[in-house]
Amino acid sequence: MRLPDKKKKFETKVHRKTLEPNFNETFTFKVPYTELGGKTLVMTVYDFDRFSKHDAIGAVKIPMSSVDFSQSLQEWRDLQKAEKEESERLGDICLSLRYVPTAGKLTVVILEAKNLKKMDVGGLSDPYVKIHLMQNGKRLKKKKTTIKKNTLNPYYNESFSFEVPCEQIEKVQIAVTVLDYDKIGKNDAIGKVLLGGNSTGTEQRHWLDMLANPRRPIAQWHSLKPEDEVNALMSNKK
Repeated sequence: MRLPDKKKKFETKVHRKTLEPNFNETFTFKVPYTELGGKTLVMTVYDFDRFSKHDAIGAVKIPMSSVDFSQSLQEWRDLQKAEKEESERLGDICLSLRYVPTAGKLTVVILEAKNLKKMDVGGLSDPYVKIHLMQNGKRLKKKKTTIKKNTLNPYYNESFSFEVPCEQIEKVQIAVTVLDYDKIGKNDAIGKVLLGGNSTGTEQRHWLDMLANPRRPIAQWHSLKPEDEVNALMSNKK
């Protein structure tokens, strides 16, 4: 569900094995009333897939100029064919999470990334991944993968462990950033994901699946998001 001009997007929780999900979730967009007229609310229903891109089932578009904001609107609408995402694709990353409560050990395995955004003049990138253990917006620990040269589809399979006691696991987050290595200038962030109990969408689902299956590695693909967008989410969660 999003307002395209602002590129603001929310996701509901995933409902498994059903064709009649009941969400009952509320999302709030902060938009000045004077700007509402030219915007459109888009709600897209997806079929969740842990190991590949989620398939769009259909969408509903509601032009804000057609809505009477003096009263609440509640109605059924038929889903229409969903259009391709308008936002720029940054790529996807596959990673595994594993938590062993008895040892207080959180293991993150960066498996691979695909379809990364081209960052270099030659049309390729030199990607590597940074992993931050976070709490209350502060970085507690940092790890990083090796650099893979001249590729948009790097394979890492590199494992990183953090000591997180049982009483802390509900309070921490893992920030995963894919960057393009630059020998001379600044290393540019390609995209980022945030995983933790107070993250959102598939990132939150992955984290909850990890907690529900102690000692078992849980792998999942995630779509990279703009670094600024994820950083704003982190600052709001303090």
